[in-house]
Order: sequence, then structure tokens, then C-alpha cells
Amino acid sequence: MAKITKPLTNTEVSQAKTKDKEYNLSDGGGLGLRIKTNGTKIWLFNYFHPHSKKRSNISFGTYPSVSLKQARDNRDEAKALLARNIDPKAHREAEERKTIQEHSNTLERITADWFEVKKSKLTPDYAEDVMRSLEKHVFPSMGKTPITMINAVDTIAVIKPIAAAGSLETVKRICQRLNEIMTFSVNTGLLMHNPLAGIGKAFEAPTKQNMPTIKPDDLPLLMQALNTASIKLATRCLIEWQLHTMTRPGEAAGTKWSEINLDEKLWTIPAERMKKRREHFVPLSDQSLALLELMRPISGHREYVFPGDRNPKTHMNESTANMALKRMGFAGKLVSHGLRALASTTLNEQGHDPDVIESALAHLDKNEVRRAYNRGEYLKRRYSLMRWWSEHIEQSANGNMSLANGKKTLRLVNQ
Repeated sequence: MAKITKPLTNTEVSQAKTKDKEYNLSDGGGLGLRIKTNGTKIWLFNYFHPHSKKRSNISFGTYPSVSLKQARDNRDEAKALLARNIDPKAHREAEERKTIQEHSNTLERITADWFEVKKSKLTPDYAEDVMRSLEKHVFPSMGKTPITMINAVDTIAVIKPIAAAGSLETVKRICQRLNEIMTFSVNTGLLMHNPLAGIGKAFEAPTKQNMPTIKPDDLPLLMQALNTASIKLATRCLIEWQLHTMTRPGEAAGTKWSEINLDEKLWTIPAERMKKRREHFVPLSDQSLALLELMRPISGHREYVFPGDRNPKTHMNESTANMALKRMGFAGKLVSHGLRALASTTLNEQGHDPDVIESALAHLDKNEVRRAYNRGEYLKRRYSLMRWWSEHIEQSANGNMSLANGKKTLRLVNQ
């Protein structure tokens, strides 16, 4: 007849005394209390390994931190695992590793992994903006939170102050970036679903605003303002360079001498510096080449055409042109990015081919076949387009000094 073990009582457990040697008190079902010589009382569960069939022990902790009832509950859970041929010790170790991994996989850390993949599709300046927005608005509150504990309610609470300040465009971008990080976590097996899907709906959508720009008829006013502005020559050259080449602020500010082919009168902007991550070719007019000649004594020995003020080994900040335009009286009326809209509007009004204009602006054609054609055929036609545009700018400088007049010296333009 099998020996029946009498279950322990709370009194027996609490009053168990130490002896010269450690000993066990059995509660039945494989659960026992080991009393060590130093007085420590440890709950142990003795069982047969489901595969090796060898005896094994697993500790449930010490008494009184783990009560008799808790120890019995742990025993029952362990026996339930054994009934499914699962070793309770191996199961607990796996759960502990999982918990450690979950707590090490914080939002900040997973964002870093996501960013390593993401940044290959972004220009350096935009990539910096992406991380800066998260570091400023999200990481201080949520950066150390395990990715598995991120939820919509807490995230919305973090973003609400930004929305209250009226920075709705920032809110929109943060929501988009957090959603991308969560989707990345799902795709890499860290999450089962995206807990932040749709959080953008919790906030008012920003009003779509076009970049401030001026009308084509106001181009002479811009040229006059440039002529009288108290700004550095390099800054004025940068503004005119961007105006003539119809490029984005970051593309213009980051111009490298190595990207310029004077023989072919061509500026090749590498894919990693372009918004759409596609190499872009800019035919250079005589006026654009004249601007380069003006910059050569200043930066011809350096990497960048428009070097930074504090560190000439880097390029001028893309916001420099904007700050100069503000000081010139164009605050709220024109930003440097708006120079592209000015060019586009003027060229379209003058009847130039819209497809060639879009190609000059590096707007991506969704039609793959036509896009391949554009890169070749449109480049020839864009030389003519860029010449017309530069001549139009020069004519608009009537009565004012023009930096880009196709010669190496300044000239007063008269009609």
C-alpha cells in the first residue's frame, strides 16, 4: 500500500527548527520544505524529468516570502506542465529569458534597430530630423518602456501636450514614426500586433499648407532685396544657386565640388542626398556656373561649395537661406523651399512642358517606363529649360547687381 503523506500545516512550517544537519518536511505530491542549518527554509518540488525520467528538483523560493499556499499553487502548475511533457524548470528558465529580453527590448532600443533600416531610404538631414523628433518628444517619457508594454492610452497622453501647443504637423509625424516602429516590431516577431495603429485619429489633423512663396511678378522684388540685403556673399550665392537650380534647401546647401562636372555643365546629386533616394542630374546654366566661380576662392579647396560658418569642413545649414529671407522682409511670404514653387509656376505659365518641369524638380514619375525615358530624353530638354529660367532671373534683376550673370564679376543689369 502506497505511503500517504500528511500535508503540512502553517504552524508546522513556521515552527520548524534548525538542526545540526539540513532536513526536509514533506507536504505530498512532490512538494517539500528544506530547512537548512542556517535557518533558511526553501520550498522544493521533486519530480521525474518528462523525457530523461531522471529525478530533478525545482525551487519555488523561501518561506515566509513564499507561503504554504503559494508553494502548493506552484506545485500544481508544475504538475500541469509535466502532464504536457514540459519540464517546469526549463519552462521557468525560458520565461525568465523572455522577460529579460522583453525588458531589454525598450522602445528606444527597437527604434535604433528600426532606424538602421529606415535611414537608408532618407537623406542625412531628414534622417537626423526623424531621430531628433523622437528624442525630444517621445524618449524622455517612453524611451525605457519595453516595447511589449507600449499602449495607445499612455502614448496619446505623451503626445497630447504637443497637440495642445498647436504643433499638429509634429504630432502627425510622431504618430507616423511610432506606427512604423510598431509595425517593424511586429514584422521582426517582437509583437503580435501594432498597439498604436490609428492613434493619429485621436488628434486634429494639421491644415495642409503650401510652402510660402511669391508670385512670378514679384521675382524682381526678390532680386532687389538680395542686392541690398546685409548678408554674406556665400549666403547670397546659396540663395541664388537654389533659385537657379530649382533644388531643395538641403540639396543646395550640401553641394559638393566633387558633384560638379564643369565640362558637361552638369551637377549630379547622389541618391543618398535626394528626398526620393534617386540620383538627380541638374544641367547648369552659365549663370549657375558663374555662382560656382564666385564661390571657388572661398571654398574651392574644401569639400563643400557652401561651407559652414563655424565649421568650414561641413556645409552651410539649410536653414541659413530661410533666416536670410526673413531678415530681408520675406517672413511669412517666402521660404527657401518656396523658390521651387516660384520656378514651377513661372515655367508652367510660360508654356514649358510640364513633364520636363517635373523632371527638373526631381518629382518622381510613377510610370517606370516613362521615368526611364525622362532620365535620358528630358535631360537634353532640361538644358534648354534651365537656360531660359536663368536668363529670366537675370532679366528680373533689372537695375540691380546680379551675382549670376555668366561672368566672373558683378554686373549691373540694365534693360
